[in-house]
Amino acid sequence: MPRNKKKNSKGGQHGAVQPFSDEDASIETLSHCSSISDVTSVADEGGEASEDTALEDFQYKLKGFIDSTVDKSAKTRQGALDGLKTAMATRILYEFISERRMTITDSIERCLKKGKGEEQRAAASLACLLCIQLGSGIESEEVFKTLKPIFKNILADGSANMQARQAVATSLGLCTLVAEDDILDVQATMECFENLFTRAYLKGDGTCPSISPQTSQLYVNALLSWALLLTICSANQLKDVLKKHLPRLPQLLQSDDVNMRIAAGETIALLFELARDIDSEFEFVEWDELCDKLNALATDCNKHRAKTDKRKQRSVFRDVLKAVEEGDFQSETIRFGTERMTIDSWVRKRTYDTFREFVGSGMNYHLQANEFIRDVFELGPPILVDSATMKAMKISRFERHLHNSAAFKARTKARNKFRDKRVDVGEF
Repeated sequence: MPRNKKKNSKGGQHGAVQPFSDEDASIETLSHCSSISDVTSVADEGGEASEDTALEDFQYKLKGFIDSTVDKSAKTRQGALDGLKTAMATRILYEFISERRMTITDSIERCLKKGKGEEQRAAASLACLLCIQLGSGIESEEVFKTLKPIFKNILADGSANMQARQAVATSLGLCTLVAEDDILDVQATMECFENLFTRAYLKGDGTCPSISPQTSQLYVNALLSWALLLTICSANQLKDVLKKHLPRLPQLLQSDDVNMRIAAGETIALLFELARDIDSEFEFVEWDELCDKLNALATDCNKHRAKTDKRKQRSVFRDVLKAVEEGDFQSETIRFGTERMTIDSWVRKRTYDTFREFVGSGMNYHLQANEFIRDVFELGPPILVDSATMKAMKISRFERHLHNSAAFKARTKARNKFRDKRVDVGEF
């Protein structure tokens, strides 16, 4: 599909928007502008007419952010990216974004190629949020097709900004989960991650390689993205992974970096869970040795490690040890609105943690209203919110309007898909 050129809205109003100044483009200012707290109160007082005005005002600001992603000022561009990120993380904006997805994609591509450090980080994160808003399908596939080569180039380029590489290592994983349509391409992306985190394996003489904290964080991000993609691998692919990597992953438990030790532990627990799903009688040759290592980390009293690191590590590795020894998982219940969801497996935990990393405090809202995320967690179509529930949840009329609009569109989309399937069957 050809990329859309930016057009000014009719009437010339949007065409009069001036680029943000460097002062206006601070993260604090843009985050405030991208929220709808200022227009929500107006909507509460003025009813439906004010809701329409509030929505127009909100979209006007978003258009301003999109325009400012091509500003000459790096500070303004980054502020605009952060403004769009905040909006996408906290609201469902499918219709607005779908119409402008290639314009936004062009901006992300430009910022990734020409920006530096923080700007590239923000652009990479925005790419994920764009895919989360669009969901799985042709629209997100188009976006990812444009950005994937750039992501992979940055990831593999040892001279690229380390902050950008770290961000891309995380973003490439989630974008692949959402938008990749070929399992062989998923496997190729996983190999890109393997090329990074395997450098943290022990050297031939059994010693840990010397790795800077920044590089270690890159490897951690690559490992966690790799683990995320394990959740969508076929049984045959998983068998190959188990054979190739499970014997060596425990080496990462000896890392000096607590984040690497924890990421490795959780990945090992995930692999054991997946292995037992394939074969309930799965056995690991070095099981006893692995359990000893996990137990040592779950009871770590090393005086040379920070107390906070030890507390965090012990908590995680108690759960990892239970997973490896007993196939157990410590369930957690997530409440959002009038609903609840149970995180009852390592697969679900890795998926939930990844989405939450990008949408942050907006996770509960996306669990309520984002059709794609609800589908991932098997929650069914979004539930309409009535006025009584709205009062109990202490949400505004405007927020209810946005939520119910998203729910209505999701239901309509689902019904249309069903009708399409019936038509297809009838034609054969």
